[in-house]
Amino acid sequence: MPAEWGPHAATWLCWPHNPETWPGGLPEAEAEFRHFVEILSESETVQVLTQSPEHRARVEKQVPANVSLHVFETNDSWMRDIGPTFVQRDDGVVVAIDWTFNSWGEKYPPWDRDGATASEVARLAGVERLRPGLVLEGGALETDGEGTLLMTRSSAMGDRRNPGLTADALEKRLSPLLGVERFIWLDGALEGDDTDAHIDNLARFTSPGRVVCASERDREDPNFEALQTTRRQLREAQLEVVELPLPKPLYAGSGRLPASHANFYIANEQVLFPSFGGESDDLALGILREQFPKHRVVAIPSSHLVEGLGSLHCLSQPQPLPGR
Repeated sequence: MPAEWGPHAATWLCWPHNPETWPGGLPEAEAEFRHFVEILSESETVQVLTQSPEHRARVEKQVPANVSLHVFETNDSWMRDIGPTFVQRDDGVVVAIDWTFNSWGEKYPPWDRDGATASEVARLAGVERLRPGLVLEGGALETDGEGTLLMTRSSAMGDRRNPGLTADALEKRLSPLLGVERFIWLDGALEGDDTDAHIDNLARFTSPGRVVCASERDREDPNFEALQTTRRQLREAQLEVVELPLPKPLYAGSGRLPASHANFYIANEQVLFPSFGGESDDLALGILREQFPKHRVVAIPSSHLVEGLGSLHCLSQPQPLPGR
């Protein structure tokens, strides 16, 4: 599994469409997603799934001409999790891993169409598909491309995902699939995260040996202790840790949203990060510019997207170029 900053052949997306995911706010989420697509298409081949010929025609009027649209019905739009994880064989050929998707531990039925999405994306991309029979989502996996993988225990194991599998057993299954020699297991979580603590909201590699980690300075904040634990575990693993501040708390109804600047997406020439309208936006911009000096770092307003409990990284799936 290559690092996300490696060269991409394309980025796969699925246009937001489910009003149950964004209750009362789907048009606003679509507007933010449209901006994401426009900026991403400046440096990347963008492939977008739409729900029907009619939906495709409507979306086609909203995106740049170089964005490719496909018709495939899905239940939801979180391509990081419903799409395949693209990896490279030793000879550089790209292969799509089709994990078993069960809606983050059987949380949001139905998920039959989402469960078929990885296979369809592999077909459209024209690459071989592997079906290992493991219940995982792409948002649970964070690699440096050089054999180290970050994961949280809660997002990979338990009664609703891979029951009976220990961490050692899961490592033995994942190691040859992802080319991983070192697994770093973490225990943090964000309040409001319905994925059982996907790593892409917590800690992200910016280069081999260095990570940015979501950080909360307010000791009264419910996220404080959990993120302290994550940061400590990363440092105990001898990684250089750069703190990335959490945005101010955001809520939908009575529930807190899992807003995190760590949910950024690394494109070929850009780093696109979710902004939420507070002072942490400028801090995150400066930190990510330091971490990615060869990329253009762009803030994408995401206050409405995150009402669906995800953001830019959750919505995107990179397809690497063949070769090493």
